[in-house]
Amino acid sequence: MSNAVEEFNAYRSKMNDKILADNNKVIKRIFNLDTNAFTAGALDVKTKELLGLVASTVLRCDDCVKYHLESCYKEGLTKEEVMETLSIATLIGGTIVIPHLRRAYEYWETLETTQG
Repeated sequence: MSNAVEEFNAYRSKMNDKILADNNKVIKRIFNLDTNAFTAGALDVKTKELLGLVASTVLRCDDCVKYHLESCYKEGLTKEEVMETLSIATLIGGTIVIPHLRRAYEYWETLETTQG
């Protein structure tokens, strides 16, 4: 695993543990809702991850984009599927999301070279 992927996951995990250790009921419920929302239901996990990727790109959340890219990669989505999804996100989000598209493309390449 590349340093960028390891660092992102380690930081995310460390901070989630700290946040959840404060035992805030609202935050715990939000985290639980987020986890459960991305499980298979009427929509499969791949579709939900692609939806999360679009929303995260449009909202310009690089951490969220990385999270959904890694989930997409682990679910076996192809580069073509992910890039088509990012093209929709860029269309909907406008040119302001192009920097996030660049970072998403770079992170996907990192996942391909270090995880594959």
